[in-house]
Amino acid sequence: MKVIDVHAHVIPPALVAMMREGTAPDGVTIEDRGGSPWVVHRQGYRYPLAPAFHDVEARLAKMDEDGIDFAVLSVAPPFLNYGLNPDDARSASAVINDALADMVAQAPDRFAGVATLPMQDPSGAIAELHRAVEVLGLRGVQLGSHVEGTPLDDAGIRPVLEAIQALGVPAILHPYYVGSTPGLDDFYLTNLEGNPWQTALAASRLIFSGTLDALPELELVLVHGGGHLPYQIGRLDHGHRVRSETAGAAHAPSTYLRRFHYDTLTHLPAAAQWLIEQAGADRVMFGTDVPFDMAGGALTSQLEGVDIPSNAFKLIAHENAERLFSLTGDLPRG
Repeated sequence: MKVIDVHAHVIPPALVAMMREGTAPDGVTIEDRGGSPWVVHRQGYRYPLAPAFHDVEARLAKMDEDGIDFAVLSVAPPFLNYGLNPDDARSASAVINDALADMVAQAPDRFAGVATLPMQDPSGAIAELHRAVEVLGLRGVQLGSHVEGTPLDDAGIRPVLEAIQALGVPAILHPYYVGSTPGLDDFYLTNLEGNPWQTALAASRLIFSGTLDALPELELVLVHGGGHLPYQIGRLDHGHRVRSETAGAAHAPSTYLRRFHYDTLTHLPAAAQWLIEQAGADRVMFGTDVPFDMAGGALTSQLEGVDIPSNAFKLIAHENAERLFSLTGDLPRG
């Protein structure tokens, strides 16, 4: 059966070359640590530069090892660059999207890509959206769950969401940080708890603000199994019943669960089972988060013991991704 990974991060080769030269956007560099290259962001975030991030052959080998036929590539989220000034942000997004398109072109039968946008400059983001999709052939966008603290439901960001809806491409919402997160720095909680919290917060705001009601055809993907959202949806429903602050949503929050798409990356098959039961198998897609160390395993291991019929398994493995990202019907089959 064909398997498509929709949560697959890269740092394209051309961008790595700029990092080595000292010309990469936002001053990102590569540092040698004990004979291994590490990515170093000026805000303090750093992590190993695994070969599968940038080496096409290494990435394809990793995909083969995990039984993955095709991957929808997105740049590593620290490269969203929302802290730059608008001019630098527009330039950085263009550089990254060109580099991503070049990486896709090295293995077009195995890769598609989604763009990054300069969200701190909405007009520039709309222009880059059109260039990335209509010129570079990228299949959607990756958005941070906030723009340096500005929520995605902010009125200033609405035109970008409207443009994404009008183009008919999906937006992958991904947690975003490059530096310290007060209260979460210990025990790697910035990622372990912060990432699912960021996703749930962004999604909840899009519900309660009425943004999803105003943009009924906007397609949004929530990674990490939707963060905390699907597992606390009853609490949101109760709040909608008893708190006037939540009246911006036209309906109970649980009715919006199917407005989102989700990946399978819950790290617990029982949680994946709950997600599928709540949102429906037609809203869930396989995702790994490779090559970060918080990545999940192969599809069979992520759904081990999950009780779903074979037609639902096919939806999650590849059919939902093919439909959402408008992938061609001649992708390789496993």
